[in-house]
Amino acid sequence: MELINTKKKSPKKLSFISIYFLGINGVIGSGAFLLPQVIYKDMNLASVLVLLCAAITVSMVALCYADLSSRFTGSGAAWLYSYNAFGRFTGYELGIFTWFLGCCTLSAEVVALLTTLRSFLPLFNTHWIYYVSVFGLILLFSIINLFGRTLVKLVDNLSSAAKMITILIFIVVGVFCIHFANFSPVIPHAATTGAMPLAKHFGAAFSVVFYMFTGFSFIPIAAKQMTDPEKNIPRVLIAVMVSVTIMYSLMMLVAIGILGTTMSHYSTPIANAFGTGVGKWGYILVIVGMLISIFGVAFAASFNTPSLISSLANEHAMLPKWVGKKNRHDAPWVAIILTAVVSMLLVTQSYLFLVSCIVLASFVQYVPSILAVIKFKHTDEFPNHGFKLPGKYIIPVLALLISCYMVTNFTIKTITVGVVVAVLAAVSYFFVKVDEKHEAHHRAMLEKLKH
Repeated sequence: MELINTKKKSPKKLSFISIYFLGINGVIGSGAFLLPQVIYKDMNLASVLVLLCAAITVSMVALCYADLSSRFTGSGAAWLYSYNAFGRFTGYELGIFTWFLGCCTLSAEVVALLTTLRSFLPLFNTHWIYYVSVFGLILLFSIINLFGRTLVKLVDNLSSAAKMITILIFIVVGVFCIHFANFSPVIPHAATTGAMPLAKHFGAAFSVVFYMFTGFSFIPIAAKQMTDPEKNIPRVLIAVMVSVTIMYSLMMLVAIGILGTTMSHYSTPIANAFGTGVGKWGYILVIVGMLISIFGVAFAASFNTPSLISSLANEHAMLPKWVGKKNRHDAPWVAIILTAVVSMLLVTQSYLFLVSCIVLASFVQYVPSILAVIKFKHTDEFPNHGFKLPGKYIIPVLALLISCYMVTNFTIKTITVGVVVAVLAAVSYFFVKVDEKHEAHHRAMLEKLKH
């Protein structure tokens, strides 16, 4: 009689290539198509230099994440690093800010989608139609998510393909439409009148560009599902940052080369540049690619964000169990509703304000993570396995200084939002009760995740 193998098959680990493309899709969002005109307005051709500066800065933070991910066998994220470095309260605050970051991302992508649509459909310039559409999209995503994750992978793969194909066609074909005279001026005249005006222009452009790279921080979260994560995560982070930097720089150069100083007049600069260069079909191609890409990123954010706050309740004992309640489709319905409500409040704001909120939430994650690297290097807690950040304190200190520089570029409104989120999270920490047995079990699990 044939013996049946009852041994449970281990789930297949994600390869380097799989994580690389997930990383590319996570980093390149609506900003790649909508923000070049904002950056150009502040720095003209020198915006390419700002891109490179931002890439170097974020890469240093990414290397800190790589160092931290080699210290823990569990899925890596800012809250986990902060929890182990500075205690439960810090981990809780970071967990809430990560969820807030997800809500901001969902709202920003929905606003980006409508911004793209109203660039060629004046109908969406009518206020009530615009707001019905943005609220309706968030509601639609929430309803779909209540029935589980069946469509998530399909939409994510489709958006990734649309994004990459659109960008590559734009660069390869657009390079033949460049007029070198459009590369002048190199820098706005207003920025050349002194050190302070230059710093102001550079800072304004830098904070916007910074947003375009922030998606890297999700990569270590997949550590547990990766093959040989201690070696592959640093390789993936470096490869993704290099690839995205090259693509962004080439897109910026091609767009400037085609449009010149008129670039700052368009809300969809990449689409208008390609339309100017090759004709109407080029504009339509980029618009279609943008819409599919932005829709996919928004849909993925609408799924991942509730999952995060649900996991804070169910797996990490940071919130009451009712927050993580699931329906018969295994969808966290309470978390989906909470995420939809917050996102609907945020979606009433402008795209650039939401971008600044995302940068702020990212900054709040980066600083404790960088400090965690410095602490672990000093105390020799949680030793590295597979990757060790070179230069001891040099990279984390530089990353910390440049990250703190971001504070000087936030508006009072953005800082106020950050303070309100932090205070509400702190108040809820002391008043929200969690299951003590659940929390004790979670602490025991965290111990097992440490090397």
